[in-house]
Amino acid sequence: MATRILHSVASSASASRRCLVLRRWWVRGISGIRESAAAASAAAEEPVTPPVQVDHTQLLIDGQFVDAASGKTFPTFDPRTGDAIAYVAEGDGQDVDRAVSAARRAFDEGPWPKMTAYERSRIILRFADLLEKHNDEVAALETWNNGKPYEQAANVEVPMVTRIFRYYAGWADKIHGLTVPSDGPYHVQTLHEPIGVAGQIIPWNFPLLIYSWKVGPALACGNTVVLKTAEQTPLSALFVSRLFHEAGLPPGVLNIISGYGPTAGAALCSHMGVDKLAFTGSSSTGKIVMGLAAQSNLKPVTLELGGKSPFIVCKDANIDEAVETAHSALFFNQGQCCCAGSRTFVHESIYDEFVEKAKARALKRIVGDPFKRGVEQGPQIDSTQFEKILKYIKSGIDSGATLESGGQRIGSIGYYIQPTVFSNVQDNMLIAKDEIFGPVQTILKFKDLEEVIERANATSFGLAAGVFTQNLDTANTLMRALRVGTVWINCYDVFDAAIPFGGYKMSGQGRVRGIYSLSNYLQIKAAVTSLKNPAWL
Repeated sequence: MATRILHSVASSASASRRCLVLRRWWVRGISGIRESAAAASAAAEEPVTPPVQVDHTQLLIDGQFVDAASGKTFPTFDPRTGDAIAYVAEGDGQDVDRAVSAARRAFDEGPWPKMTAYERSRIILRFADLLEKHNDEVAALETWNNGKPYEQAANVEVPMVTRIFRYYAGWADKIHGLTVPSDGPYHVQTLHEPIGVAGQIIPWNFPLLIYSWKVGPALACGNTVVLKTAEQTPLSALFVSRLFHEAGLPPGVLNIISGYGPTAGAALCSHMGVDKLAFTGSSSTGKIVMGLAAQSNLKPVTLELGGKSPFIVCKDANIDEAVETAHSALFFNQGQCCCAGSRTFVHESIYDEFVEKAKARALKRIVGDPFKRGVEQGPQIDSTQFEKILKYIKSGIDSGATLESGGQRIGSIGYYIQPTVFSNVQDNMLIAKDEIFGPVQTILKFKDLEEVIERANATSFGLAAGVFTQNLDTANTLMRALRVGTVWINCYDVFDAAIPFGGYKMSGQGRVRGIYSLSNYLQIKAAVTSLKNPAWL
């Protein structure tokens, strides 16, 4: 997900079609800002006024924006200041009932699963065109509600969302079963059928990206969807779902519920009318989701959960490249990334040099208002996450790790934290075991491959890993030995629509993206027909 990995997505042709009004604002807004080599300079300045309005704060049910049945609303905040952006409808069990009923009607009686796969594909493609047209507006909304750098959202993430939907549009009319030979006079075929109503819950760190990973395959397979947004970031999903209906999506096919996990989320997981669940979030919440699914109708569950991913720098690695990639692997998206390379293992022969260069890179990281040009790191998502990260930093200091840089908040307004680097980290320290989900790099020392493999795998997580080496044998050894769902070799955060993503152990089950994700939203039926005097078998 790092900016360098999606240069082909953010092509000049794509950029030329973006909203001109927002582009003019962007040029004007940043023309007087000078890129600084010092981190933390911009956070204390007056926040930039976002170039976008909040038009949708209601629930989206059966193709209409409606208030919550209770009439309740809740605030969604700007992490740059802690101030409320808007008040959003607070959905609960009643609203989930309404949304599931609409999705069930759309599946059982509506045109979506009955229209040709080609026509479904055309609607998804029209939606992708609208996303591209509104790229800058969507990116501004994502930055405002989440705090991620605008350049990251506009040049990487929203174009990738567009690419994901085009990818799944291409799959819609290529999903088919098989003709199977049998041992008797029978014609046997398999049918790949949509599973029905899919309940989906997305997190706050990449709201639209994970929206696309879930909604894209579900709709391509002919299902209907009830999606619950994270309470911290409800705005962008509401906006783009309106574009989906503008593209011709029938009412009830895609329903959006904003609300809290213990109410709206639990109701969706427990609902007897939901045929499938997909959840992205913490491992602890993933267990609750599985339990509720099992206690209701044993609906199948896909989980993409947390991680504590090792980033292994071998003694023959290009140190400068490894330092920069390890920096990005950890600090990207304010460190709020499930697959962040949050345990940096460095061979003892190059450890001291690596630490010094990692410290120097962290000190140069530009932290500030995410709407400003050149800013690499915005605020953390909210006060809860902010305080949690600061507690982990204190824990690292108290446990004897060496604080090389950072460790403090920036300014007194908003949720900005200095890029933090710890050296001399030991495996038993909390900062080396727990998922911090913040801008805290921990650097550990290792002696040989056998040791680092054992230590890298000594965790309940298994989402991803990075390996830096110039030796093919070393790369192959680590690739196969690491118990994770993705291994990046001499790179990190390389995401593509066709590359599957998911974890081992408590990092989840099932895969998102690529051909493997389609099976999450399909039922396989065997149809056997007796043959009378067949010419051949």
